[in-house]
Amino acid sequence: MARIDVVMPQMGESIAEGTLSKWLKKVGDSVKRDEPLFEISTDKVDAEIPAPAAGVLAEIIVTEGQTVAVQTIVARLESDVNAKIEAPVSPAKVPAGAGAGAAPTAVTTVESAPAAMAAPASHGNGNGNGTGNGVGHGTPGSIEERLRTKSSPLVRRIAAEHGVEISSLHGSGISGRVTKRDLMQFLESGGAAKTGAPRGQMASSTPHLPLPEPWPGDRMEPMTKMRSLIADHMVASRHTSAHVSNFFEVDFTRVARIRAKHRAEFERATGEKLTYLPFIIKAVTEGLKAYPVVNAAVRGNQIIYRKPINIGIAVALDWGLIVPVIKNAENLSLTGLTRSLNDLANRARAKKLDPREVQDGTFTITNPGVFGSLVGTPIINQPQVAILCLGAIEKRPKVIAGADGEDTIAIRTCAYLSLSFDHRIVDGADADRFMAFVKRHIENAPDSVL
Repeated sequence: MARIDVVMPQMGESIAEGTLSKWLKKVGDSVKRDEPLFEISTDKVDAEIPAPAAGVLAEIIVTEGQTVAVQTIVARLESDVNAKIEAPVSPAKVPAGAGAGAAPTAVTTVESAPAAMAAPASHGNGNGNGTGNGVGHGTPGSIEERLRTKSSPLVRRIAAEHGVEISSLHGSGISGRVTKRDLMQFLESGGAAKTGAPRGQMASSTPHLPLPEPWPGDRMEPMTKMRSLIADHMVASRHTSAHVSNFFEVDFTRVARIRAKHRAEFERATGEKLTYLPFIIKAVTEGLKAYPVVNAAVRGNQIIYRKPINIGIAVALDWGLIVPVIKNAENLSLTGLTRSLNDLANRARAKKLDPREVQDGTFTITNPGVFGSLVGTPIINQPQVAILCLGAIEKRPKVIAGADGEDTIAIRTCAYLSLSFDHRIVDGADADRFMAFVKRHIENAPDSVL
């Protein structure tokens, strides 16, 4: 029998740690190769990690809820020595052949091989990119240095905007990694002013409030990894962007008629359900072409106008919220948008998303209307500068002009759309023009849009 180390995989180049959220097998269980073995959470995605080989789960080293560095050994399998074992995957990247939705494979090392005994996996074996030899503690490019300064793009961006040198801070994360919470606490204490924040950037003066105490009969439980990350991300966004919202009522009656006319044929031809959301995404992509400042990002005192239009769609899960991204949405037809939307949403709920599929969004759409909400003011998904909220689409009595020019009351299918935007670079006039464009595009959707 050969013993195989199962390690925490690296879910993308910028990810340096992960939380083992759930074991799907217990010690003594037999597992098949590629059968889901455990679930992990990172600041990008939740995912099931498959077993690297067939065998028996001999030992669990990392328990549920623990956060460990990539390459840390989390378990060991015992496998028949004659069983075929995949060659180890470079720890720095998702497997090169992984297509959309492919689950990352846990890196394996066979215990009997001398190379596998060279160094504990938790210390890394190189400069973090799968090349080169091991380096000393704290050496630039080592896993320790990456954990401290390169594991979270959000932390690096906020630090850059406030003129904070991450390497000068003492972090509470693994190997001294500076977390978002560490950075926000530093800024709230006035640290940005001490390190010389760039012009236009000010440290937060939010006071530290007393913690609430549990009362008799209350139930307390720790936040899940995903909930904790969402909380940090939302607070960081409020600290970063100047949030403003506008509201437009949009008449979806024409879109409703187009759906009713083509729905059966569309579903037979594509196997996909035709909802209102692809029509909205299509209108948004055209609007972002016309008003590129809404498809931008802020880098200190500079504005980055994004060339691709990558639309993030907020998907509510039983255990949190995730935002898969439709890449290059401007190049997709309504049929292509429908297929991408349904595929990403389904795999998000099944924890089958690739980490790259929740990255690089340039604009986000959230749809609380499916739960009956009429209107909302969502928080911007950093580092984007705007997010669109879709309220419930429902029939309402409206006053419209009749054929003879007289006003009449008619039943129309309507919804409220709101836009939360970053007033640092998006002026109210531009936000209103963008929303008026989206409104016109939806209300005058061509019948040949499919």
